[in-house]
Amino acid sequence: MTTDYQRLFNRHALLQAAIPLSICLICLLLQVFAPHTTEALRYQRDPIIDGQWWRLLSGNFVHLGWGHLLMNLAGLLLIWLLIGRLLTNRQWLIVILTSSFAVGLGLLLLTPRIDWYVGLSGMLHGMFVAGLINSIRRGYRLEWLLLLGLVMKLAWEQNSGALPGSATLAGGLVIVDAHLYGTIGGLLTGIMLKPKRT
Repeated sequence: MTTDYQRLFNRHALLQAAIPLSICLICLLLQVFAPHTTEALRYQRDPIIDGQWWRLLSGNFVHLGWGHLLMNLAGLLLIWLLIGRLLTNRQWLIVILTSSFAVGLGLLLLTPRIDWYVGLSGMLHGMFVAGLINSIRRGYRLEWLLLLGLVMKLAWEQNSGALPGSATLAGGLVIVDAHLYGTIGGLLTGIMLKPKRT
């Protein structure tokens, strides 16, 4: 009986972790074959205008280097530990796709000065706000402070640029507009999604 319960629990835990594990695997594989994968998949304005639309999405999954990737995967793990349980895998997939496309389309339409972009950070901002919105709907109050912190971070970035030290950690220029666009995509999606039944 215990063995059956353990199998069920292990299967459930694996299903719950399917989204972050898949993202980690995709990003790690793409980084192994960098810079070829990075050049072929990064958000890049001119190729997108010429018809390479996949770059609107794929640019979120390639990185500047291993340091940039590991920093983003650490952020993904932290977000998942805090709020991963709040939405179903299907809902998370919707949030991820919407936030990723919001980053690509936002850069393309609203920030034409940015020629290219890579990284998960914009999408992670979208995931974070979508999870916070659904946590607040469940009656949790601490998430209001986290939401306020996110708003303050975005306001700082829009007025003063990247947080001190973040460019050094990432190994290159931080495109703060991607954080804003990803947040907007995640916010809109999070508002539309129904919280997962517990």
